[in-house]
Amino acid sequence: MRLTVCLLPLLAAQLSGANPLAPLTAEEIRAAVAIFKSAGRVPPGARFSQISLEEPAKDLVLRNAAVPRRAFAVVYEPRANKTFEAIANLATQQVDSFKEIPGAQPAVTEQDSNLADAIVRDDPRYQRAMRERGIRDLNAVVIMAWTAGYFALPGTEQGRIVRAVPYYAGYGANFYAHPVEGVVAHVNLTTRKIIDLLDTDRDVPVPRNNDEFTAAATRPWRAAPAPLHITQPNGAGFQVQDGEVTWQKWHFRYALHPREGLVLYTVGYEDGGRVRSIMYRGSLAEMVVPYGDPSAGWFFRNSFDVGELGLGAMASPLRPGLDCPENCTVFNAVVADEAGEPQIIPGAVAIYERDAGVSWKHGDNVRRARELVVGYLTQPGNYEYGFDWIFHQDGTLEMRAALTGIMAVKAVADGAHDPHGHIIEKNIDAVHHQHFFSFRLDLDVDGAANSAVELNSVSMPPGPQNPQNNGFMMQETPLRTERAAERNINLESSRRWIVRNAATGAGYALLPGENAVPLARPESWVRKRAGFLNFHIWVTPFSPTEMYPAGDYPNQSRGGDGLPKWTAADRPIDNKDVVLWYTMGITHNPRPEDWPVMPVHAAGFELVPWGFFPRNPALDLPPGR
Repeated sequence: MRLTVCLLPLLAAQLSGANPLAPLTAEEIRAAVAIFKSAGRVPPGARFSQISLEEPAKDLVLRNAAVPRRAFAVVYEPRANKTFEAIANLATQQVDSFKEIPGAQPAVTEQDSNLADAIVRDDPRYQRAMRERGIRDLNAVVIMAWTAGYFALPGTEQGRIVRAVPYYAGYGANFYAHPVEGVVAHVNLTTRKIIDLLDTDRDVPVPRNNDEFTAAATRPWRAAPAPLHITQPNGAGFQVQDGEVTWQKWHFRYALHPREGLVLYTVGYEDGGRVRSIMYRGSLAEMVVPYGDPSAGWFFRNSFDVGELGLGAMASPLRPGLDCPENCTVFNAVVADEAGEPQIIPGAVAIYERDAGVSWKHGDNVRRARELVVGYLTQPGNYEYGFDWIFHQDGTLEMRAALTGIMAVKAVADGAHDPHGHIIEKNIDAVHHQHFFSFRLDLDVDGAANSAVELNSVSMPPGPQNPQNNGFMMQETPLRTERAAERNINLESSRRWIVRNAATGAGYALLPGENAVPLARPESWVRKRAGFLNFHIWVTPFSPTEMYPAGDYPNQSRGGDGLPKWTAADRPIDNKDVVLWYTMGITHNPRPEDWPVMPVHAAGFELVPWGFFPRNPALDLPPGR
C-alpha cells in the first residue's frame, strides 16, 4: 500500500496532461517496473528487454477519447529461458496483463554479449585457437556476439543461442579492421556451454594495417572549407507544443521507440483552414542485412537490427554542428535498461530547417523552398544508420536512410581472391551484402477508408491509334485483396502506388528510390525468416497486432511469421483502413573507398500528394530572397 500512496500524486499529474501517444517518461518507466514487481510477477533474475508505451486503440485516439496511460514490457527470464509480455496500467497501478510467449526470444542485449564473452574466454579450445594464431594477450581480443539466426543445426533447438566472433585490438583501437578469421563460437547462453567451435583458416594472418580514422590519424588535413554558418535570427520556424510539431502547414507527433527508432504519428497537412489526415503512424518496422559469403564463419550473418537488437535503444546523442546542422534543435529521449531503470539519451532526435533549392520557377517568377528534417542516428554494431523524415512545403513526405560506419570484413591470406567479397586492403576482404528495410506506413488519406491502386506507364501498340509509334499511357489497376497487392518495382513501366480515399479521390503515392531484390535464394533460412523480402509492396488491413513484418520475435525464429502469414488469408483491402508496407533494398558491393569508414550512402522514398490538392500547394509561398 505504501507504493500506491507514493505513486498516485505523480501519476495523476502526468495522466491529466499527457497526450495518449506521448512516449513514456522516466517517472512512468519507474512506476511501471514498480507495479510489475510489487505484484510479484517478475521472476527472480529476470530482465526487461523492452519497456515502451502501450499505444491506445487507434479509434480512441482519433476520437480524442480519454484513455489510461499503460506501459508495455517484454520480460525475459534467463534461467528458465522464458519470455513474457506484460502491461502495467499506470492509472490504476495494476498489472492488466502478464503472459508467457512460448518459444519467443527477445532482442539480444548487452548482458547476452557479456555472458557469451565470459563463456568463450573460459574455453580451452578458444584459448588454444588464439595461441596458434600468435595471440598471447587474450585480454586484447574483443569478442562480439552476433545473433545466431536459425539453421536447423544440432544443439540449437533449445536455449538462447548466439555466435561469438573475435577481433584483435592489439594493432589499434579500430578492432573491426583486425578480425581473427576462422574462429567462431556457437554459444548456448541457457546452458552456458559452447555448442561447437569453428577453428579453420589458421594460416590466415590477423591484418596489421593501421586503419584508424581519428583526427590525429587522418593528418595531414586538407585546407578547411570557407566558413558556412546557418543562422535563424528570429529563431526556429517550427513549434513544439504538448509534443506536437507544427511547421509550414504540417502537423505531426514523433517518438523514439526502443525497438523501431523514430516513429511519426498523426501526420496531417493544413488545407483550407482544416488539418487533413495523411498518415496515422509511420516507422521502420524491420530491417535485415544478409551477407553473401556461404563459408562456415559467415553464412549466419544476417542480423535483423530492429527485432533482434532494437534501433531506438542504440540511438546516438546528436551534437549540433556535427551530427546535425548548427541550427538544429535536439531533444532527449528516454529508454529503459535491462534492470528497468530509465536511461536518458541526450539529444537523441534532431529537428531543423534547411534550404531545399527551388520550389518552382517560370521566368523571373520563382520561389525558394525550405524543408523540415526530423532525424536520428543509431549504432547497432559496426554499421551506423541515420533516418530522416523530411517534410516539404508542397505536401511531400520523404524518408532518407543514410548508411555509414565500418564494414564487416574478413581476413584473407596474401594474394587470395574471394568471389564473395572485394579486397579493400592488404589481407582484408569486405564481404558483399545487402541491406533491406521494411517500412510500415499506416496511411489515413483524408480518413481511414482508403484503397490501393497501382500505376503503370505502358507503350501503346502500333496501329491507327498510334500512327507514329510514340504513344504511351498510364494504366490504373485497383489492388482489392492482400495477395493482389504483393507487388514489385518495375522500372520499365515506372511503377508506383497510390493510397486513395475511396470517397474523395484524394491520394498519396509512394515513389520508390534505389531498390534491390534479395540475392539469397528463396529456400534459404534468411528468406524464410524475412518473408517480407519477397515483395517490395504489401498492403494489409489495419490490425493493432500486426506491427512487425518478420513477426514479433525474429530472434531465432524459424520463419513464416509476419507479412507472409497475415496475407495468406488474402483479406479484402478495398475501401478499408489499410497499411502500406514498403521494402527497400541496397546491394553493397564494397570498394576501397568505403574503407576504413564508409562515406554516407543514402537511399529512400517519397510519399507525394496525388490528387490530394487541386493545384500546386506551394503556390502561396511568399516571394523574396
